[in-house]
Amino acid sequence: MLLVKPDFAEELAAHGSDTAMECFNCGTCAAICPLIYEHFPRRMLRYIQLGAKEKILEEPAELWRCLHCGLCTQTCPRGADPGEVILGLKRYVTANWRKS
Repeated sequence: MLLVKPDFAEELAAHGSDTAMECFNCGTCAAICPLIYEHFPRRMLRYIQLGAKEKILEEPAELWRCLHCGLCTQTCPRGADPGEVILGLKRYVTANWRKS
């Protein structure tokens, strides 16, 4: 059973990622992402919005697929800055991995 953490987006703000809630899931980031891997940036942003922290922590190594090329950030119509959100998720995972 998936536990939902409604405050997960706020938790990420401490790791430099405070724009995830700006995303309205238009899919522009997924369309331009060179990874072309299961809607990667869009999926990660949606997990944050839903508070599905466990889904991200199930396979944290997936975050390091991001090339941080900036294409998703450049094309985002809402300024959600998906690339920086992914970078914040990396920081979050790294910080929490050290604690366990």
